Amino acid sequence: MILKKPIALIFDMDGVLVDSEPLHKRAKEMALQEVGIHLPASFYDSYKGRPDRTVFYEGLAGKVPEAEIPRLMERKHQLFEELQPEVQPVSGAVEFVRWASTSFRLALATSATPRDRAATLRMLKLEDCFYSIVDTARFERPKPDPEIFQVAMRDLDVTAADCWIIEDSLAGVRAAKASGAFTIAITTTFDASSLRDCGAGMVIDSFAELHKLVEQSR
Repeated sequence: MILKKPIALIFDMDGVLVDSEPLHKRAKEMALQEVGIHLPASFYDSYKGRPDRTVFYEGLAGKVPEAEIPRLMERKHQLFEELQPEVQPVSGAVEFVRWASTSFRLALATSATPRDRAATLRMLKLEDCFYSIVDTARFERPKPDPEIFQVAMRDLDVTAADCWIIEDSLAGVRAAKASGAFTIAITTTFDASSLRDCGAGMVIDSFAELHKLVEQSR
């Protein structure tokens, strides 16, 4: 399969550049357990790749008073910051982004808060690699709505046809596909079959594979 060479690459962060999903899950579990709420693993799995606001307001509807949710979200953020030193980059991600930044317009489109996003980029030492950064401060409709990617495309001054989007979650793949861009899913969070079923144009297991796809594109 010969792919059209992109002008721009748009990356999700959690699950694509860093293996942070298990720590986000643990922080949510800890915050909820502090108020006596114990939920099965399937609950957290169903919200992988979704913003905390969606998880807490939608997922906890009827389980806690709505007035308590902002405090619970803040507690989750505090706990995640305590766990953040344990976050590890996805193998090959940092090297790929640095290499790609010399030839392509790069954007980061993440459902993370500005605080978590900034801390992660500092840890990765990638603060200067992205022409556009879109976090929860810059969009209203969460994935699977494509708004987050549309904002990044406007920043980059490109069309969907010019972009490859690299995602790991099912909601992220659906959002990327809805944006009209070519969507590449990496199997750090979900299996290849699930990602294909959501509409991924290509599924990869590593950044080495992505590097080859970029070099082979025309």
